[in-house]
Amino acid sequence: MTDTEDRPAGTPAVSRGGRRGKAADRHPLPGWAETALLVATALVVALLVKTLFMQAFYIPSGSMRETLQKNDRILVEKVSYWFDDVERGDVVVFDDPANWLTQEDGQTADGTITKMLAAIGLYPTGGHLVKRVIGVGGDTVACSDGRVEVNGAALDEDAYVTLPTQACTGTWTVEVPAGHLWVMGDNRNHSADSRVHIGDPGGGFIPVDDVVGKVFVVVWPSSRWQLLNRPGTFEDVALADPAGFVSTAAPFGLALTMCLPLYRRLTTAKRSYDRRT
Repeated sequence: MTDTEDRPAGTPAVSRGGRRGKAADRHPLPGWAETALLVATALVVALLVKTLFMQAFYIPSGSMRETLQKNDRILVEKVSYWFDDVERGDVVVFDDPANWLTQEDGQTADGTITKMLAAIGLYPTGGHLVKRVIGVGGDTVACSDGRVEVNGAALDEDAYVTLPTQACTGTWTVEVPAGHLWVMGDNRNHSADSRVHIGDPGGGFIPVDDVVGKVFVVVWPSSRWQLLNRPGTFEDVALADPAGFVSTAAPFGLALTMCLPLYRRLTTAKRSYDRRT
């Protein structure tokens, strides 16, 4: 039986290929519109990555030689500090609300592409510094006989402080406030770091909240490609803050002391049971 015979009178005919017909009626986007949509999507993804996960910077000065050299391109990751604190030995990029940067040290976009990226916030244009974290909140950092000490333990800095003959000059001692950092450049003779700003209102300390992220790789030039790791000297248990150890150990010791009577009672009860059986 045909559709015509089956259809009630007055009912308009419907093509069996109706669905395909509707799809065929849809016009594809013109090439320029597809390109614009692709570029817009890429920009949104790039902004999300920059904001939440990773950001590119370049090194404008020699304050971190030889670890980082002038004009190195680096990547800074932000995920580590979602769940963990900034640690001693980390190389970090941080904002500069205290105006440590001089005009010649500031970052500037130096090309058509980088200027375009800077205009939409995908390329840093200034107001950031990169240094190594030497002390965290609660630490006592000192310079003694040309050596940097943290909580009384001397750092072995030969692995990264390569240019000066001494890791520090003069004699000074600072106590890092909670929520702050003491930072120093690896090129100790040419770094305007926390030491230079001891007399400033902030005392040379950097708020942890100003940290953008941790430098983890040099990506350009290709001859300089390297992953950055925390130097082994910062793993020395002697650097641990004694007060921090006490605050951690005290609750454990208190719990152990409270459990001892119960342990003795259980032991005595077991012995009595063993004698009866």
